[in-house]
Amino acid sequence: RITNKISITMFRTIALLASFIGAAAFAPAGRVATSSALKMGFEDALGAQPPLGFWDPLGLLKDADQERFDRLRTVETKHGRISMLAILGHLVTTAGYRVPLGPNEVKTGLAVFDTLPTSGLAVTFGTIGLIELGFAQVKEEIEANCEENYPDFTVDRRKAVELNNGRAAQMGILALMVHEKLDNNPYIINSLLGAP
Repeated sequence: RITNKISITMFRTIALLASFIGAAAFAPAGRVATSSALKMGFEDALGAQPPLGFWDPLGLLKDADQERFDRLRTVETKHGRISMLAILGHLVTTAGYRVPLGPNEVKTGLAVFDTLPTSGLAVTFGTIGLIELGFAQVKEEIEANCEENYPDFTVDRRKAVELNNGRAAQMGILALMVHEKLDNNPYIINSLLGAP
């Protein structure tokens, strides 16, 4: 009983500290940035939006050219799209829906790797590989077709919204995985509100 109270107190303390750290990440910096990446002209790139503007804390774009920037932006967009699908998949499978392909006794979230048969993992990774290879070959064609047939979807504002949604989804799926590993409850809001 005492151990449980200590665990709850520790959990709440860590959650409080994490919220302060998260808030600090969005606070404006008190110093003037002198990175050479800012001098390269990337500060006006799509996705450099308030409140952070252009943000490269790891210096990945230091002394980078436009080709390097475009490659990193493509990777960021791809990972954002994957994360948005991962969030959707997590919500759908947690709600109890499964692909109707035989017995579905697999768990949700990261626990799926404990219960999914090897053949299921092979099909999953094979499908991901085929999508990755196939998309890389037709990416330019798809983008040109979208710009021609759906001009409203390809304006800079829509692309910026996709970037921000992808960034949020990347943080969201990371949080779901961390919370699932901490206490097997990815939806921390449920325990905070007393829901099952």
